[in-house]
Amino acid sequence: MINLKSVGIIGCGWLGKPLAKILAKNFKVECFSREKTAEDSLFWQSDTIIIAINTKDNYLQTLQKIARLASERSNIILMSSISVYREFDTEIDESVTITKTGLQKEAEELILSLRDNVVILRLGGLMDDDRISGKWKKVSTFSDGEVNYIHRDDVINITKKIIEDEVVNGVFNLVAPQHPLRSKVHKKNSEKFGFELGSFEGRTNRVVLSDAVVKKLGYTFLHPDPLEFWN
Repeated sequence: MINLKSVGIIGCGWLGKPLAKILAKNFKVECFSREKTAEDSLFWQSDTIIIAINTKDNYLQTLQKIARLASERSNIILMSSISVYREFDTEIDESVTITKTGLQKEAEELILSLRDNVVILRLGGLMDDDRISGKWKKVSTFSDGEVNYIHRDDVINITKKIIEDEVVNGVFNLVAPQHPLRSKVHKKNSEKFGFELGSFEGRTNRVVLSDAVVKKLGYTFLHPDPLEFWN
C-alpha cells in the first residue's frame, strides 16, 4: 500500500475548499475551519499544514496557536499577500526590503520566527470565474495601472507542486506573469458580463514579479494573462 503524504488545510473557504479537492487526488487531505480544529487532532501531525485563512478574528494569535500545535516535522505553507508591498510603486520581487509594518508583514515575521520549515506564498489579487475584476458592489472608482492578479487554478497547482517537490522554505510571489492595465481588464469584463464600467483616477506603477517561483519549480502558468482569466 502506498503511504500518501498527509496535508492539513486550515481554512475551507473560497481557496481552501477547492485546494483540498484537488490535493485529495494525490495526498491524504483534511480541511478544517480555524474554529473547528481540535487541539488533540491527528491533523497537527500532517506532513504539510497549509494556512489559508483571512486576516480577521485574532489572526496573529491564530498563527501562534497553529505553530504551537503543529508537529515539528510538519512543513508549513502560509498563504500571504502581495499587500506587504504596499509601500512600493515600481517593479519589485521578493528581494526588496519591506520597511512599512502591517498585519500581513507581522504575520510573516511571526511564523518565520516560530518555525524553520515555512514556505510563504504572497498571493496577488485572487481571481476565478466567480471573482470578476471590476465587478465590485461597493467600489466604482479605481486607480489605473498594471494588475497583479493570480488565477485560483495557478495557486492550487503551484501549492501542489511545492508539496510534490518537497520545497520546505522560501518566500515566493504568486502573480500571473502578464500585467495588463486594470482599465483594459475592467472594460473587457464589463462588456462580457454586462456590468457598468467604473471610472479611473490616478495611476499606480507597482508590478510584482513571480520569476522566483517559476525558476524554483520550473513552473508554467495555466493562466498567464489576466485579460483571459474569464474566457
